[in-house]
Amino acid sequence: MDQATTSTARKNACILCECNCGIEITLDGRRFARIRGDKDHHRSGGYTCEKALRLDHYQNGRHRITSPMRRRPDGRYDEIDWDTAIREIAAKLALIRDAFGGHTILQYGGGQANHLPAAYDRALLTGLGGGLTSNALGQEKTAEAWVDEQLYGGHTMGDFENTEVAVFLGKNPWQSHSFPHARTTLRRIAADPERSIIVLDPRRTETAELADFHLRLKPGTDAWCLAAMLAVLVQEDLIDHAWLAEHTTGTPAVLAALADVPIADYARRCDVDEELIRAAGRRIGSAASVSTLEFLGLEHAPNSTLTSYLGKLLWILTGNFAKPGAMHVHSWMFPVMGSWYPSSAHPLPPEPTLRERVTLAAMKLTARPLMALLPRMAGRRRWSAVADRLAGAVLSASYATVAPRMADSLAATLMRTDGPTHTPATNAPLASGIFPPSAIADEVLSDHPDRIRAMWINAGNPAHSVADSPRFREAMAELELSVVIDVAFTETARLADYVLPASSQFEKYEASFFNFEFPRNSFHLRRPVVDPLPGTRPEADIIADVVRELGLVEDDVVAALRKAAEGGRNAFTLLFFTMLVARPELRPLFPHLLYEALGPTLPPGAGAATVLWGIGHLAAIAQPEAVRRAGFTGADHELGGKLFDAILNSPAGVEFTVDDYADAWNYVRHPDRRIHADIPILLDELRGLVDARSDWTSEEYPFVLAAGERRAFTANTIMRDPAWRRRDAQGALRMSPEDAERLAVETGSRVRVVTERGSAETVVEVTDILRTGHITLPNGLGLDHPGEDGERRQTGVAPNELTLSDRRDPFFWAPWHKYVPARVEPLP
Repeated sequence: MDQATTSTARKNACILCECNCGIEITLDGRRFARIRGDKDHHRSGGYTCEKALRLDHYQNGRHRITSPMRRRPDGRYDEIDWDTAIREIAAKLALIRDAFGGHTILQYGGGQANHLPAAYDRALLTGLGGGLTSNALGQEKTAEAWVDEQLYGGHTMGDFENTEVAVFLGKNPWQSHSFPHARTTLRRIAADPERSIIVLDPRRTETAELADFHLRLKPGTDAWCLAAMLAVLVQEDLIDHAWLAEHTTGTPAVLAALADVPIADYARRCDVDEELIRAAGRRIGSAASVSTLEFLGLEHAPNSTLTSYLGKLLWILTGNFAKPGAMHVHSWMFPVMGSWYPSSAHPLPPEPTLRERVTLAAMKLTARPLMALLPRMAGRRRWSAVADRLAGAVLSASYATVAPRMADSLAATLMRTDGPTHTPATNAPLASGIFPPSAIADEVLSDHPDRIRAMWINAGNPAHSVADSPRFREAMAELELSVVIDVAFTETARLADYVLPASSQFEKYEASFFNFEFPRNSFHLRRPVVDPLPGTRPEADIIADVVRELGLVEDDVVAALRKAAEGGRNAFTLLFFTMLVARPELRPLFPHLLYEALGPTLPPGAGAATVLWGIGHLAAIAQPEAVRRAGFTGADHELGGKLFDAILNSPAGVEFTVDDYADAWNYVRHPDRRIHADIPILLDELRGLVDARSDWTSEEYPFVLAAGERRAFTANTIMRDPAWRRRDAQGALRMSPEDAERLAVETGSRVRVVTERGSAETVVEVTDILRTGHITLPNGLGLDHPGEDGERRQTGVAPNELTLSDRRDPFFWAPWHKYVPARVEPLP
């Protein structure tokens, strides 16, 4: 990349939350001299919070590593060359596959906005006969994804820009965002007397400060508070009966369960004034539109699966769906969880039709002739155009028949939704194919013959982010092989057998798949801002070398596809789909095939983006009408390729779907296109709240610790340099004035926090934003960073030194990070 014109602002995006706001970066050499919001960006339009402005601390900090490393038996590391690293890692992966099976290798990773490598990781692991995958979503969003799947089959998001009532459940969007222009939108709602904000949170957050109704409940009692609010809707008859009759099934069972809820008793259980609960419920029941958003405050606390369900019933019972200001099931570029191929608008019969069987049989028979003919024609200039036109004619005749079923297969292999439903050793649920992180250590340390033997960790730091870090470290020591790919020598990297230095997110092509917008949805492929730091490599390049070393794909297959790609997109598309029909064993490796075949035809360094060609086709197959409304024209088989070209050539992002509000019903996956409100197992949980436990504190551990609070200068753990924080440098333990007085401590005092797992020392910040008995530590702390002298120093407390992996949701094993019984001991 030309570094001469460093004064020109280069478009990219923030990588610190799922909004991925567009930014423009002005360089001074390799340093980010200036960062500002990108006004051309489709989603953010120039908006960004202050965190993005300090991303140079990620890009150019002293944490960067530049050489592969191999661990010695004594725990120290030797620098090795790339060829040696690839050769040794491939050999050890093959040994584990041959001795124990590829299913004993677990892939972990896919850090914030670092998503393209996950496709190549999964291709490698499935090519080895495995496919188990885990990431942060597995300890946050699996319960919500499962509830969504039962209710309507897709992910929902609220239209907060236009809503009359915004409801935030365990969520502080002022700091954690999650929707475009969060702070601007919150201010507008708060300033409008016709609109309202409702917050359920034990803390008086920045969002709660703006709220009309702040239900400052006792930590861990969200289920009782939400049940009481829903009971107000039912018992005061504030639900939309006509809408429910037209658009839902199963609501009588839901209404019957809520009719029996003792509102006054539940208000006492959650320590919220009954009249405030009733007022909030009435505000929801009387609004023209309602949008809700749940987050980690619910998902990392007791009853997380139930509370996710109850939160969604707030808008279902009041008919707030598929209209301005309400909730919607949206399109995807590719779903980060769940599955949606084919879309409900184009359902597949369970068995192939006669026409499909004939077409598939013909493609199998012609696979080898095409593999020989198309590349040979494409290699001759006078025949290339003929080959491409011939391929286009065949695609026009067969694409509608074959493509949806092929898309269903490719999506299932990429997302592992066609694999096992539970882990082998602990029987933990694999929701959306994701291995729950809280089960990893137990699986590794078990004596089950199919236990995890190796981990491939890419852009993740589970030794820091997964509950019960000490036990996770113990598990890492028992693995036969562990490989970490990262930009830094992380806490997890220091436990691994091999550490491979990755290029940063601003040194490669990268994208985010958190595309939640409606009715217009966009996708942003981010181009590199600077060249890779010498010694580092993009993950897709690293993984491709390992696949080649393992010999998972024959050379003649790659050569034929590459030659066809040189001849034209139609020729390549026909050969690619025909080969995958004829050779099903190649389907899990389709990202690698695209990388090898299409990569050489793209701009230098853009190889990792080739998987988007396949994903573009999947998106166009699943939602063709919405893609066409976004301006993409041509035959069905051309839509995916045109979408890919637009993504590749749009530095500020591109709209890939456009809908009307009513089109949200097209994304409801139930055959009857209705919301199925009755989830029996969760209604049983709801009825059981009357006698259920709601307090896990004790005389020994009287406090509730929220281990991981989002603050003004905390983010994900890629921000390792403590200098990026302008305030709260040490990540203080926050506590209420009443608790501080009782313990005889004040702001700046040092204390020891003790839990059932361990203890840590920290400083105190006394603040009235917390209830008595509630204490918080920030997320993103407890990391070390090299000082100017090269010595590593840790700043703040690593929260998961204090958490337990067996305090978790019984359904999907989400850990109780926000509910950790603790005590506080003053220090001299």
